[in-house]
Amino acid sequence: MSDVISADASLEEAPPLLPAGSVLIGLLSFAMMDVVMKSLAMELGAYNALLWRVLTSLAIVSVIFFARRPKMPGRAARKVHLQRGIIVVFMSYLFFWGLARVPLAEAIALSFIAPIIALYLAAVFLGESIHRNAIYASLLGFSGVLVIAGGRISGEYDEQALLGMGAVLASAVLYAGNLVIQRQQALLAGPIEISFSQNLIVGASFLLLAPFFAVVPDQEFLPYIGAGAILSIISAVFIAWGYARAEAKNLINLEYSAFVWAAIFGWLFFREPITLTTVAGAILIVAGCILATRRDRKVAHIETTAV
Repeated sequence: MSDVISADASLEEAPPLLPAGSVLIGLLSFAMMDVVMKSLAMELGAYNALLWRVLTSLAIVSVIFFARRPKMPGRAARKVHLQRGIIVVFMSYLFFWGLARVPLAEAIALSFIAPIIALYLAAVFLGESIHRNAIYASLLGFSGVLVIAGGRISGEYDEQALLGMGAVLASAVLYAGNLVIQRQQALLAGPIEISFSQNLIVGASFLLLAPFFAVVPDQEFLPYIGAGAILSIISAVFIAWGYARAEAKNLINLEYSAFVWAAIFGWLFFREPITLTTVAGAILIVAGCILATRRDRKVAHIETTAV
């Protein structure tokens, strides 16, 4: 569930339909990975699902990284890699812990609030000004969260589901911080180095707790772990290719297609109903995100690297 901001202007822009199609394929792959991870988290727990998937991803990315004969990252790059990696550890665990308790569509809808939160974090840490649209966007996004939560509370009360929603929202706050740090990281390293370092730090962090929580998965789960790792890499490649060849402002709204895939896959694989309150809340949150980005300014390219 993470993005790498890059301003690579050296690549020639492709016809508009090609980058858009590439991003949509990447988002579809990411949604499929969420299905796999939700299944694994329900069976193995969020910790073990993430531990084994990240280690598998690290093994695959390491081959690509070292085949390029990379130079040792500088001190500044190592510092930013570490900062972002630690954030991703908690961000990813909270998201998948919540995902195991909340319908897929609800979790994705709630996570959309992260870009709005990122506007305020950018103001605090990067000194960016907060425009009037950001305030209106916050109100829309918060209203959307209330609508989704209200629909959950007004129905059959489920304490685990409410805790899951809280975990997803907490993950969204961390994801917003992750977005801000990525702007600094992209100036210091390329996508392959970032992907490798991120998986390395996250994997090492989870391994510290392995003596207490790690469980070797049965063979029946190995195909799912492998599929989750491969889908995360495929998603990263296709989204990175698309964003490198078209302006982010022309592609960013495609991110919200993830809600459609989440609703479809949630119903197909988990028989999760698509409620009106979830759809209404998602519309409010997405409207807020779109409003927040309606400013006449250059937008950095965003390339997704899954963790």
